[in-house]
Formats: sequence, structure tokens, C-alpha cells
Amino acid sequence: MLLPKLKVLFLCTGNSCRSQMAEGWARALKGDIIEPYSAGIETHGMNPRAVKVMAEAGVDITGHRSKKVSELEGVEFDYVVTVCGHANENCPRFPGKVQVVHVGFDDPPRLAQNAGSEEEALTHYRRVCEEIRRFIETLPDGLTRRPKGEKQQ
Repeated sequence: MLLPKLKVLFLCTGNSCRSQMAEGWARALKGDIIEPYSAGIETHGMNPRAVKVMAEAGVDITGHRSKKVSELEGVEFDYVVTVCGHANENCPRFPGKVQVVHVGFDDPPRLAQNAGSEEEALTHYRRVCEEIRRFIETLPDGLTRRPKGEKQQ
């Protein structure tokens, strides 16, 4: 008997980078047990560097689009994972028995702001991409064992 997939929303401020990476990794690594979604408090469009490093890692997110959480109204999530502090602090209320978990990751665009080269900028994206992949590998157990507010290392 097949169990229903867990519906997990990865929420960030602009749904352009970290939440998109998390959705992509969840689809690629845990698609048999997780139905992943991503959204933002607002939309910033897809970050091309995020798309690039995910492609380097073998995960295609070119078909994703930046969307607001309001576009997913009516989806009954099991978990909402906030992947940035701003989204955690401004997380909207969700109906039902959804569990909100915060797993913060550094913001690659902010880290890359003062990079001296494109390659230097991409190193920040690659590091965070790898951290998100390692977190996704722990799912679903990693959602229930994580204290609220713990930052991903």
C-alpha cells in the first residue's frame, strides 16, 4: 500500500534562489515520498546563478518560476520550511495541521555582492546549494528532529 506523499513548501522571501534549490533537490532526491513546492513572501524572478549551480549539480530547475505563497492557496501542506530569516519572521498562517520549521541558509546573492569575479560569486551559490542538498537528504526525519530556529550548518 502506497502512503501519500508529504506535501512540503519551501518558503523564502523572493522565491528566486534558496527555496527554488530546495524544491529542486527535494524533487530530485525525495520525489518518491515528498511532493515539494516553493514560494515566496514576494517574487523576485528566478536567480540565474541558482539555476546554473543546480544544473552543474545535475538538477534542472529551468522550468521553475518565482511565485507568491498566495498562488498555492488551497494546497494542504504537511510542512512549511522557511529557508531564510525574513520568511521565518513573516511566515503567513496556514490552515490545518501544517508544521512550520525554520532551517536557515545563507543568502547567496548577498554573499556574492562584493565578489571580484563570476567564479568567486558562484562559489557562494555552490556552497549553499550543497548545504541545501545535505538537508534535503535528511528528509522527512530531518523535519521532526530539528528544534525551531536552528540554522543549517
